[in-house]
Amino acid sequence: MGCTDKPGLDLPSCPPCVHSQYSINKKHEGCYTKVGLPLFENEKIIEQPLDTWSLKDRYATAAVQQIFTASVTKKQPFLLYVALAHMHVPLFHNTFLNVTTEDPYTASLSDMDSLVGNIVQALITEQLENTLIWFTGDNGPWEQKCLFAGHVGPFVGRWQTNKGGGSAKRTTWEGGHRVPTVVSWPKKIKHNSSSDALLSGLDIFPTVLSLAGVKPPSDRRYDGIDITDVLLNDSETGHESLMHPNSGAAGQYGDLQTVRLKHHKAFYITGGSVACDGESGPQQHHDPPLIFDLSQDEAEETPLDPESKEFRSVLKQVEREREALLWDIATDRVSAADYTVIPSAEPCCEPQNPVCRCHRLK
Repeated sequence: MGCTDKPGLDLPSCPPCVHSQYSINKKHEGCYTKVGLPLFENEKIIEQPLDTWSLKDRYATAAVQQIFTASVTKKQPFLLYVALAHMHVPLFHNTFLNVTTEDPYTASLSDMDSLVGNIVQALITEQLENTLIWFTGDNGPWEQKCLFAGHVGPFVGRWQTNKGGGSAKRTTWEGGHRVPTVVSWPKKIKHNSSSDALLSGLDIFPTVLSLAGVKPPSDRRYDGIDITDVLLNDSETGHESLMHPNSGAAGQYGDLQTVRLKHHKAFYITGGSVACDGESGPQQHHDPPLIFDLSQDEAEETPLDPESKEFRSVLKQVEREREALLWDIATDRVSAADYTVIPSAEPCCEPQNPVCRCHRLK
């Protein structure tokens, strides 16, 4: 999100980095112009600003090299975590792709697909079939970015959009945090199988540790669960419930906003994020909460009747799960959030140069 010499595609469009200390760059909303976007290798900045348009190839080269070093040179098992810059804005893609200005998101998606393909091909080339590949995302589309945002599919959060604003990223509607997950492990995971178990990205950590035969430290609490049986043994047993804190559209950051209980979902706070048209929805608190049955209403359009037997039964379970989590948080003294901003920690390769500009050959 820092400035680059060839900015990617974003709304609003961001200016390139300045090249001279005498250049004047007007402030642009949502654009970070003070320092160039750095490229790190371990703890060393090797380029600032980096060229995002060539980032896919550089990521692929680095990932394949890690695989080769571990499996061929050291002959050891490995864990490779690739945190992609795709599909967040600013969007970018391989410049050789023949792309129209009307379809930049598809081009960036193709770029990401190619990067994943490079990694998978490296495993095939080195005959590393006994490798678990786990692909997932972190959130739904950032709707205010319009054509650069992607699409929520059927998870439209109709109750919210009818009242104004968006129902994707920064909200706890399904379009905001429901993400695709694909897991592959030849001869271990059944081909073309799927699961309806209630799972979370938090489950990756304990599951990978379990598969590696590693016990996590016992002096802390974990929100994720080991889902090895879901992956390998066709189990449909996941979480009984998931708690979704506010992520920006309404309430305060971290507020416990929504509770998912099997196929039901209860909203204590609602609010629409900024949509493509610039409108946002009003914040509302709900007591009793809105409860939706996602098995019948994936669009989250019509909440259950508060007078119905189903509502009362679900509410009792939701409140029990919610109180248990709030007590768990209140009695957990291990982890504390600290959002202090330290200016001296700003990544800067050459402080004397405009936007910290540097290019270091390895």
